[in-house]
Amino acid sequence: MKSNYIKLITAVIAVFVLGSCSDDFLDKKPTEFVDYEGATKTTDNLMTLLNGIHRSLYVRYESNQNEDGLGSLMQQIDIAGDDVVFPVTNGWYLQVYNWSSFSNENSQDLRFQFRTYYRIIRNANTIINAADSAIGSDADKKIVKGQALLYRAFCHYQLVQLFGKRYENGITNSQLGVPIILTVGSDNFPRSTVEEVYAQINKDLDEANILLVGYAKPNNSYLDLKVGQGLKARVALTQGNWALAAEYANKARTGKNLMPSTDYTLGFNDYNNKEWMWGSHINEVQSDGFGNFGAYMSRNFSSTVIRSCPKAINSKLYNMIPETDVRSLLFDKTGKHTALELPSNFAKFPYTSQKFLAVSTGDSRCDVPYMRVAEMYLIEAEAKARLGNADAANILFEFEKTRNPYYTLSTNSGQALVDEILLQRRIELWGEGFRFYDLKRTGSALDRTGANHDSGIVNGVMVVDPSDKRWQWLIPRAEINANPLIVQNPL
Repeated sequence: MKSNYIKLITAVIAVFVLGSCSDDFLDKKPTEFVDYEGATKTTDNLMTLLNGIHRSLYVRYESNQNEDGLGSLMQQIDIAGDDVVFPVTNGWYLQVYNWSSFSNENSQDLRFQFRTYYRIIRNANTIINAADSAIGSDADKKIVKGQALLYRAFCHYQLVQLFGKRYENGITNSQLGVPIILTVGSDNFPRSTVEEVYAQINKDLDEANILLVGYAKPNNSYLDLKVGQGLKARVALTQGNWALAAEYANKARTGKNLMPSTDYTLGFNDYNNKEWMWGSHINEVQSDGFGNFGAYMSRNFSSTVIRSCPKAINSKLYNMIPETDVRSLLFDKTGKHTALELPSNFAKFPYTSQKFLAVSTGDSRCDVPYMRVAEMYLIEAEAKARLGNADAANILFEFEKTRNPYYTLSTNSGQALVDEILLQRRIELWGEGFRFYDLKRTGSALDRTGANHDSGIVNGVMVVDPSDKRWQWLIPRAEINANPLIVQNPL
């Protein structure tokens, strides 16, 4: 049974690898004809498998058009929040928008999140479990294993935020989290506690951040020490470990630069942007057309969803962005987008986004951002503000002056400064997959009232109290059927 499972995993990775980052792979023996031992025997082979994971972040996992890797998962996280608005009814992610998916254990949206992250975990485990004994240099072993550990930590982190209750600092988080999968061959493990899941996440991050010291990655689809430090900062922020969050956010951004305002309105579609720390580049050969991130979140690609239901920003949030702030240009209050010269069949609605731009109306390619330097500034500022550190406002000022040259040093302190930083986080990270997580980690209510959300479209889900059980998504019924050790969340 284990042997068959391993062969299946190898075959799955092979599908991704055949279109992966490695240009010379096609000159080698096709992976579907290589057994597990052959596929993991050398560090070169493990690097090929790692490239397969990089590729898997933006491929279609099922037959559904809206299930293209991390970009699709990011959209769901923001659509479940209060800052992304559907101006009209739209079929894609509508059940996420109205929160009906979260209480339906047969929802494909739930299953997509659960299965995607565990698939990446399984593939990362293939590398992790084989790296130490593989033939190759110690340096290559560290590089491939370190990146695989970051993938495993990242995926467990995403999963526990969705399917477990929120982490609360200062208590024993004995509430059920998600299964921790560390080996290849069986996924039949019970759910660990939230505390145990975070302990494993941090263990993987700490090991990876040792292994990746000195590694210079070839491009931003790879994960290096800075990405590892950034993930450590994210996790610490979620756990309310403010000092650690501030420390690692500072480490992650040191030596990195924020983009100038002239680059800010170019479409958020180039992973070579100096502010990007981790992202996926979608080249022409690997494009998935109507499944790409740009086919849903751009303003200019001619897909049905964009022509009929372009994504808009919460009008209350938009109206809090000063006109002198470059980020105000990422949205059009009139909805006309005259500079884009949209075809006449594109519906026009106020407050629609032009943050993400595809290559053209006929080409949906748009590189996908997973981590940027801006996030590290905001994590450090928030963590230090919560600690009451005097330099929190200075860090916010250093960041804000690149977005708004007229911004002045904040005189706020305490919770008022925290609230100001959280506002800037909403503006800066709009559409990049953070809002639902931020509401949950801060114990904040979902509040769509007084803005351009249509109560009819969201089926009346305008306010959701932090105590609502829907913040903890149900485990997909198919996964429980496959693994009877899993206990369902409260229905």
